[in-house]
Amino acid sequence: MKQKTPRTLLSTAIGTLLLAATCMQANAQDKLQIAGNFATSHPSSVAVDKVFKDEVARLTNNKLQVDVFPAMQLGGAKENVDGVRAGTLGMTWVGASFMSRIAPEIEAVSLPFVFKNREAAYRVIDGPVGQAIDQKLLEKGFVVLGWMELGMRNITNSKGPIKTVDDLKGMKIRMQPNETHLASFRALGANPVAMDVKELYSALEQKVVDGQENPYTVIDANRYAEVQKYLSNSSHFFDFIVVVASKRVFDKMSPANQKAVREAMAKTVAYQRSLAAENDLKALNNLKAKMTYTEIPPETFEQMRKLTAPVIESVKKRAGADLVNQVIAETSK
Repeated sequence: MKQKTPRTLLSTAIGTLLLAATCMQANAQDKLQIAGNFATSHPSSVAVDKVFKDEVARLTNNKLQVDVFPAMQLGGAKENVDGVRAGTLGMTWVGASFMSRIAPEIEAVSLPFVFKNREAAYRVIDGPVGQAIDQKLLEKGFVVLGWMELGMRNITNSKGPIKTVDDLKGMKIRMQPNETHLASFRALGANPVAMDVKELYSALEQKVVDGQENPYTVIDANRYAEVQKYLSNSSHFFDFIVVVASKRVFDKMSPANQKAVREAMAKTVAYQRSLAAENDLKALNNLKAKMTYTEIPPETFEQMRKLTAPVIESVKKRAGADLVNQVIAETSK
């Protein structure tokens, strides 16, 4: 047998290292991380873990692996959004309001007391308005892959039942970092405070804030009933969850993988919306068993609409009058 020379051994070693590096790079490209801040039991987390991950594997013959990190495992909403924007995280699913300071156009679908039901909300976000927002986010480095349901937002607090607008006066309520949301509650006489959801439970427990507002599914999944006594059906905003990929990461994917990710997420969104509608009623029933539930009278809703009407005019300046008018026209049908 011919003995290998030192030069041959060196060449072999270098070749092995290069091959290993190439394999490592290939493996890295074949993995996609997606992170969210919703609890593992939330319909969005269930859909991503149950549908998206498996669909991507099926559509790519297991060539693309999806690693799912729900429940703030990779940080809160802001950290996830920042990671996607920087390209250090492949994808995130996040409450749309957390993207509104990046793309103010999102505020056009954050209007107070405009969406009567989820069907009206879907018509808007699945139509030209949603397409316009998708384009604005793309310009900021985000590829929109779908819009899930977060749901109608409702108020909980530790002070007392909400039956009139006066019951909100001075109430310190945690809000998402969305100027339309904050302005709406200022118009109602409350004292809104922007805060990341990862800080909310302890803030409620320590009474740093009096209350918060979220869809029933979030209130239930995050166990806010443990630190809040009163719940009302304020239904002041309908909220979306936007699923975004880093443009930097997405552009590096093969066309086949891009297509698979889009198709898998379309199926995931459809599943999530159905599950969200089903879980919304279940969550409300769970909360009624733990909290004092109060239905707000129709006359109070009408007063709330009048007080927040000027907010809609201010949104036109930030999100664009044409976009806001499209939303109002569609929801008025």
